[in-house]
Amino acid sequence: MDHRGNRPSVGGSAAYLLLNLPVGIIGFVFLVTTLTVGVSTAIIWVGLPILALAILGTRGGARLERARIYALLDRYITLPYRPLPGGSQKLRWMARLKDAATWRDLTYFLLLFPIGIAEFVVVVTSWAFALGLVALPIYYRFLPEGAYFFPSFDLRWITVDSVPAALPWAALGVLFVALAAVLTRGMGAAHARFAELLLGPTADRVHESQGWPATTAPVAG
Repeated sequence: MDHRGNRPSVGGSAAYLLLNLPVGIIGFVFLVTTLTVGVSTAIIWVGLPILALAILGTRGGARLERARIYALLDRYITLPYRPLPGGSQKLRWMARLKDAATWRDLTYFLLLFPIGIAEFVVVVTSWAFALGLVALPIYYRFLPEGAYFFPSFDLRWITVDSVPAALPWAALGVLFVALAAVLTRGMGAAHARFAELLLGPTADRVHESQGWPATTAPVAG
């Protein structure tokens, strides 16, 4: 079933964007470590298994990422890999290395780290600000001096020290909640599109796949 036209939900987008930071860190550290160690020790052959681990780990991680995108952003991404040939492991590894989808997977995880940081900051900041205004009539009395001061405690342009004074700000917070929801959903849809461009098949690959025998299915390994 094709879900490319579906827009993600607010909750799914928020969960996905917040998870991008830890997922991005894990992917970035894994790739930098395995590629650095593998390349530096490849001359003595020790690095070859490490580089193989980097390739298999990247392709396996990309499969999990497609599943996460489908579960949280409701966007199905077709596997882009060419079928692996029969025969020796050498031929199969050469096919993996020549497949552009492998390197696009690697690029995605290298970019996910900085993108994940930006998405995490935007989501947390927008929702914290909006919900903070909405809840202001409840918690202002627990702040120092029993009041909320804007823009800061030392610079008191606006003082909120009663429920009537806090209600207009709570109403403004409702507006910001709506804006945060639109922003979160838009960012989720934009990231789904970005992931589809790197983790999905190119137009050439789609046309190529139409020429594959019906009994042959793409293999991700």
